[in-house]
Parts: sequence; C-alpha cells; structure tokens
Amino acid sequence: MKLKAANTEKVYYVKHSDLPLSCPGKDMALWNSHPKVYLPIEKTGEAECEYCGARYILQTD
Repeated sequence: MKLKAANTEKVYYVKHSDLPLSCPGKDMALWNSHPKVYLPIEKTGEAECEYCGARYILQTD
C-alpha cells in the first residue's frame, strides 16, 4: 500500500471503525508532516486539527 502525502485534503470523512482518530491518519506518510495528535470527534461528529487545519467528519455506519 502506498502512503498518501499527509494533509493533501482539507476535509476527511471517517467511520467509527477508524477511531481513535489521529492526524495525520494511518494511511499518511509521517515524515513530512506535523506531530501525531489525537482528535476528539466522538461527541460532536467533527474535529479540526490544530496543526494543519484539516477537518474531520464522522460518518454514520
């Protein structure tokens, strides 16, 4: 599996199976990105990364 460059999109849709949510995500290369941070998305269904501004939206399964 080829890793995507980190933070190439501004909105990411995630599923409950992707939790716990971190930015950059599991399928992103970490070498060219910010430190990994965990984002609390469970309560509101949305989260924004404080480093890169990427928005994450939790989809219902």
